[in-house]
Amino acid sequence: MAIGVNYITVVGNLTRDPELRFTPNGTPVASFGIAVNKRTQNKASGEWVNEADFFNVVAWFKLAENCAESLGKGDRILVTGRLSQESWEDKDGTKRSTFRIIANVIAPSLEFATCKIDRNPRSEMPMMGQGPGREEPVDEDIDFTSDDIPF
Repeated sequence: MAIGVNYITVVGNLTRDPELRFTPNGTPVASFGIAVNKRTQNKASGEWVNEADFFNVVAWFKLAENCAESLGKGDRILVTGRLSQESWEDKDGTKRSTFRIIANVIAPSLEFATCKIDRNPRSEMPMMGQGPGREEPVDEDIDFTSDDIPF
């Protein structure tokens, strides 16, 4: 079976301040929106048209706390993560779905701004990729021989 690749990177502006919440067991989670602007040319008139794609972004753990502390509406950022689709049925019985980006890297865009990096001390809190439903990090000290390689 082939393994798929689900990886997205976008650069855009926050449409709202990050909202920091905590799961019942105390895990921080932040959510916010990002607008990604694009410029296309109308084929009929030849005019250039500005459009935007809107994404919901979710960040977990220390990344969530740092986003809530550092980012605000209008900030230009880079988000890298995976797309996740959520489906539900509304009160009228209509099936609905939406996509969101589950972020693993969020960084300020320095194209039109500057920033100062304040390093946080490392904590025992899990980092991205180690929470519920996340892949565990690969152990770098794996001992294998050429017989273990399937090709």
